Amino acid sequence: MITLDDLRFVDALNRAGSLSAAARSLNVTPPALSMRLKKLERSLAINLVVRSSRHIRFTSEGERLVAEAQGLLEQINALPGALSGAGRSLAGRLHVVSSFGFGRIHVAPLIAQFVEAHPEVRVTLDLSERPWTASNAADVVIHIGAVRDSSWVAHLLARNTRWVCASPAYLRRHGVPSHPRELLAHACMCVRENDEDVTLWRYRKRGGPRGARVRADTIRVTPTLTSNDGEVVRNWTLAGLGVTLRSEWDVAPFVKRGELRRILANWDFDGADVLALVPARHGISARVARFVDFLKERLQRRPPWR
Repeated sequence: MITLDDLRFVDALNRAGSLSAAARSLNVTPPALSMRLKKLERSLAINLVVRSSRHIRFTSEGERLVAEAQGLLEQINALPGALSGAGRSLAGRLHVVSSFGFGRIHVAPLIAQFVEAHPEVRVTLDLSERPWTASNAADVVIHIGAVRDSSWVAHLLARNTRWVCASPAYLRRHGVPSHPRELLAHACMCVRENDEDVTLWRYRKRGGPRGARVRADTIRVTPTLTSNDGEVVRNWTLAGLGVTLRSEWDVAPFVKRGELRRILANWDFDGADVLALVPARHGISARVARFVDFLKERLQRRPPWR
């Protein structure tokens, strides 16, 4: 029998990405966590993950359990707010935190639409270089990338890949790389964000036999330019100063207009999905649940950058 604690455990393991990181988030030792995982696998009579020295990868059965766990946890967390808000119009305060770039371009307009539909909700939008550091009192954090904190429940808003881009002028001067390792000979530019290891670029060859597992490779770039502001790095790229690995939502409009060119399109680089994070420590209110659903309706089916 699967318990609620098992669901939370699987969800935390998925978001952490490794046994050691999951152990830290759950405040247990790695051996204790490993034993708990083995016990759950024995009780289900299936293998949930494939272990390596640094990372874990869920099997197809494990991925299904993660998806089911996340769905059930969402329903459980939303239940108190849904019950307390039944029969009433949405009202009250809503504190949203997002990054500067995505917040200005996409979150702020959506908040305006939400408030127009629910005029009794009073929204505060805080924009931050690192949304998590400004999220202590937040109801919703709009986050891009991996989640490494089990105190938040993640709701997928939109898929977001990362593209390697450069300006046509830069590529005319320096040539077009045909393999990710050729990027080591180019001027690379990075954005410092979310405490990620931004100089380590992971990639996989696209294609191959259906269902085949493709091993990820990495390169460690030495950036010629680095900033904590994505718009600055994008402008450097537009000016022909080098190559960058940026979120699709940020560079897709410039690629469509021909101001930037996507290169190495036959390779998949680690994506950074757009998520709405809500605190896991208590049930969310009706207005928070409705706001998250509103964001999903606007972003999930057809993201505006596609």
